[in-house]
Amino acid sequence: MFINCKGQLIDLSIPKVMGILNVTPNSFFDGGKYKNEEEIISQVDKMLSEGATFIDIGAYSSKPSAEFVTEAEEIERIVPVIELILKHFPNALLSIDTFRAEVAKASLESGAVIINDIAAGELDDKMFDVIAKYNVPYIMMHMRGNPQTMQSLTQYDDIVKEMLFYFSEKVRKVRSFGINDLILDPGFGFAKTTDQNYEVLQKMELFNLLELPVLAGVSRKSMIYKTLHNTAQEALNGTTVLNTIALSKGAKILRVHDVKEAMECVTLFNKMNS
Repeated sequence: MFINCKGQLIDLSIPKVMGILNVTPNSFFDGGKYKNEEEIISQVDKMLSEGATFIDIGAYSSKPSAEFVTEAEEIERIVPVIELILKHFPNALLSIDTFRAEVAKASLESGAVIINDIAAGELDDKMFDVIAKYNVPYIMMHMRGNPQTMQSLTQYDDIVKEMLFYFSEKVRKVRSFGINDLILDPGFGFAKTTDQNYEVLQKMELFNLLELPVLAGVSRKSMIYKTLHNTAQEALNGTTVLNTIALSKGAKILRVHDVKEAMECVTLFNKMNS
């Protein structure tokens, strides 16, 4: 199970870690934390040295009820960060967390190698054209609505069955564009209640029926800290527990704020299964 990142084949049969770098002022956990070049470079260096295979950069917060950011502002935030990181770490594999085709295009032209789309093309009908043109891996997440409306769209008859149908239809459509390297993200916290998040995690191995790598993004989310009655800042231990469960359910990429701890999960999981 490989993905091609501009000629570099990444073997996902061994789970990988994707470190999160938010360059927004308002992300739920680390918003505004990385405000200047020194802080950005220091954090990227830390994540890469701890074992991250990918760095996922976001310039538009997708937390519930996140405020609107213009396309131009998103590009202005993200492109200089891509250029800065690649100047210092030319071999870094950068993923871009965006649902906008023009942001994806500008990012790929600046050196990014993966697009991570929370909307799977639903919020920009030009996204698939961009992915096909640049021939890069594409992460498709399950979400209803948009960040401003998603928490009011949590009515399902059978959530996992409906998600499987959603992904199967998305895969069929994306394949028609000639896009090959696809990764599925169940979208924990997106248009899902806490109980629904745990149901999806409990049944996550069913997504392996689609024969595509699955990304798990539970890091410090409310499904953890609301259940434990603490805060996102106190949710690292809970994150580690759920990352371990996700690996046991077949996750091939862990998207996390805390790379060292996630790498320890992967190392111990691999030892158990060696």
